[in-house]
Order: sequence, then structure tokens, then C-alpha cells
Amino acid sequence: MTDFALPGALVRALLPEITLTIGTLILLLTGAWGGELSSPTRRSTRFAIGIVLATAISVIMAWMNGDGGTLDGRLAGDGFRYAMDLVLLLGTAGSLALLDTDQARTRAYQAEVPVLMLLALCGMMFLTAARDLMFLFIGLELMSIAVYVLAGVNRSSAKSAEASLKYFLLGAFSSGFLLYGIALLYGAAGDTRLAVIGSTPAGPIYLVGVALLLVGMMFKVAAVPFHLWTPDVYDGAPSPITAFMAACVKTAAFAMLVRVMVEGIEPAIQHWHPVLWWLAALTMVVGNVVALAQRNIKRMLAYSSIAHSGYLLVAVLSFSPAATAAVVFYLFAYTLATLGAFAVLGIVSEGTESATTIEDLAGLWHVRPGLAVVFTVCLLAFLGFPLAGGAGFFAKWYVLRAALASTTPLMVLVVVLVLSSVVSAGYYLTAIASMFNQKRHASAMMPVQTPALSAAVMLVSVVLLLVFGVFPTPAARLAAVATLGAVPTTTVSSTDAR
Repeated sequence: MTDFALPGALVRALLPEITLTIGTLILLLTGAWGGELSSPTRRSTRFAIGIVLATAISVIMAWMNGDGGTLDGRLAGDGFRYAMDLVLLLGTAGSLALLDTDQARTRAYQAEVPVLMLLALCGMMFLTAARDLMFLFIGLELMSIAVYVLAGVNRSSAKSAEASLKYFLLGAFSSGFLLYGIALLYGAAGDTRLAVIGSTPAGPIYLVGVALLLVGMMFKVAAVPFHLWTPDVYDGAPSPITAFMAACVKTAAFAMLVRVMVEGIEPAIQHWHPVLWWLAALTMVVGNVVALAQRNIKRMLAYSSIAHSGYLLVAVLSFSPAATAAVVFYLFAYTLATLGAFAVLGIVSEGTESATTIEDLAGLWHVRPGLAVVFTVCLLAFLGFPLAGGAGFFAKWYVLRAALASTTPLMVLVVVLVLSSVVSAGYYLTAIASMFNQKRHASAMMPVQTPALSAAVMLVSVVLLLVFGVFPTPAARLAAVATLGAVPTTTVSSTDAR
């Protein structure tokens, strides 16, 4: 029998998740008992933001106290986990602020929406901590089921219902691949812990399990050819939910992917590395080329998100501590740019169901220069433009540096990354040119005045992007210490692995 850690150690290791879960349950019960109060959704949303802030404090305390993993090596307590948690909490807080703004205009959401967002966040935080495939699957399903519902929360929108159904069907299919992969890896290693799987020879059953596991994870990170759900779901879901998926679901998926690759399936690296190489190249090329043809801004950002998954896969392929730091910094910058961009889209679209196109942005500089500047900075951050793109430039620079320093040959992939980034300038700069160079249509709606919470999201996003674009050292140092920690050898042995 395996000896589990003391309850006190387990509580300390799961303090952030416990804090978040208790707060979410209180919010759920408050909404159930509150009845039909005036604007309950906005109150729930602001309470949810407070829960996120309390959880962030507990994450910082756990990181400073050095609370390590427990439960016999099944939970991580390293810097990578806590850094990813903070990025997730940042993205969730920003998305909740955008939800509050959208609810004030549309009254389209029920009080359970912020609860679902917090439940999804709880699953994401379990993903960052999981060193066991069963914990990973539980966290993944908790996140996914909540996000399936969130994609269709606007009951008055047929596009939202379609997005939810597509996401659910394809997501359930990919979860089947993931679960079959876990079963085969358990059969090959006799354990679901990543440390044991990582020390198991790569036999035929092991390799099939790795292949199925990769299929499931590639769907979650929206890598080509498992990306087809992304544009429809991003376009159909309400803008605050799209921002939540673009920032947080991607962060959690890559946190899961990095840990599984580094700690779990390294024995099969000579088999999965070439496959992932081609997936990264295809994802960068297809994402950027298809985005060139998009006029719908949300679909353009969806294909842009696919391309960014390709950039992050390059970092994963580098397989080094520098690559892990590059992933953390990249996701931090990407989250800021995503929140800022969708905050602007929410104002420009005024919460309507109709799609916002590049033509709708025409002349925005002449009527709302602040919105035009914010959207420009965020798009340039996605592009990786120096100075004006802020931290987005250094995000790509750190990925390139990690790839060039890799012991595996990635030079061709680096060239593909640079060239595909040049291609992305075609659609980012087209949107920027529309805002600054074209005249405002006489029939175009005047964007409403920016609500306080949306203004705060845009201000924080732009300021942090620009500050870290000039002086990235603090964020880079924090990312550098956010490394994967080794599993103590006392927690895993060949005896208790079986």
C-alpha cells in the first residue's frame, strides 16, 4: 500500500484550490438562496473577482513558503505551478471584469456564469499541479465541462448555442482519445504518476498510449489539424467568454502539455519530437495564412490564437529550463494582450450579436482615440513588434532564444516562426490601418463610453505590456524561477509504483 502524506501537508499544498473552491461554493449558495434580486449577476461577478484576488494571495503565500508537492508525488509544488496559477488568475479576473461590463449593457447572463468561470478556473489550477494522469484528467474535465456550458450562456443567440454544441461534441471526442491514452500508459507503467511513467521503457503499448495522449492534448491547445473548433467557438461565444477561453484555457492546456512532456513521456522523445515538430510548423503556417482572409475580428483572433499555439509548441520542443521560462513569459504577455483586445471589442460591438469586422473599426481613431491606441498596442503585442508591441516582442524573443539554444535541431522551425510572424503582419496591420487611415462610416455606431471595469482592464493590460516591453527584467526573472521541480526520490520507488 502507498503511504499518503499527512492531511496538514495536503491542505498546505492545495490551499489555493481549497480557497477557490470554498469561495465558489459560497457564491453558488448565495445565488441559489438570493432569489430574484436586482442585477444578481453583476453582484456575483464582483464577488467572484474578490474570490480570485483572495486565491491569488494564497498562491503567492504558498509560493513564498515553498510548499512542495504531496500525495506521494502526485501534486507539484514548484514555481511553474504557481506562476501558471497567477497567469490564470489574471486572465480570469480580467474576463470577469469584461463580463460585468457586458452584463450592464445586455442583461444576457444569469448569476451562474461567474460560478462556472470559477469552477473552470479550479479545474485549470488542478491541471497546473497534476503530476498524475488521473488528477490531470479530473482537472481537464472540470475545466472542459464548465467551458462547454459557458460557450452557450447567451440563450438568445443561436451562434452561441452552436458554438457550445460544437465544442462539446469535439471536446468529448478528444477526451476519449486522452482517456484511452491514459489507460494504455497505465498498462505499460503500472502507475499513473508522471514520475513512474517517465522512468518506464518505451514499448509498443507505451508508444500507442503516448500517441493517443498527444491527440487529446493537441485538441486542447488548438494545434493543426485539431483546431477546427476554434474559429466557430470563438466567434459564437460571447466576447467575455471568448477572452476567458483564449487566455485561460490556452494557458492551462500548455501548462499541462509542458509538464507531461518533460516529466512523463521523455522516454519516447525520439518518437514524439518529430511529430510535434511538424505540428508546430503546420500550426504556425495555417493559423497565419487563414487569418489573412478573415474580415471578422473574432475569427481573425481565433486563427491568430492557433498561430500562437504553434509558437508555444516551438518552446515546448526546446525541452529546457529556458524553454519553460519562455512559455511562462509568453503566456503572461499573451493574456494581457488578449484581455485588452477583447475589452476594446466589447465596447465597439456594444454587446450586440452581430460580428465586428475590420470595416467596423474604420476611423475609430477619429472618434475614440483611446480605444484605437489600446487595440493597436494589443495587436502589435500579438505581432511581436518592438517597443510599441511591448512585452509581445520579448515573448517571441525568448521563444526564439530557447529554440536556438536547444540541443535538438530547431533552426528550420525558427525560420518558419520568423516568416510566419511576418505573414501575421498582413492582418494585424490591416486592422490598425483601418482604425487610423480610413474614414468613419456615417452609418457606423458610435462606441459607448468605456465603463470603469473595462477601462481598468485596458489600462492594466497596456501599461504592463509597454512597461515590460521596455524593462522586461522583473517578469523575465520571475519566469526564470518558475521551473519544473524534481519529484523527490523518496516519493516514488519501483516498489510502490506497482
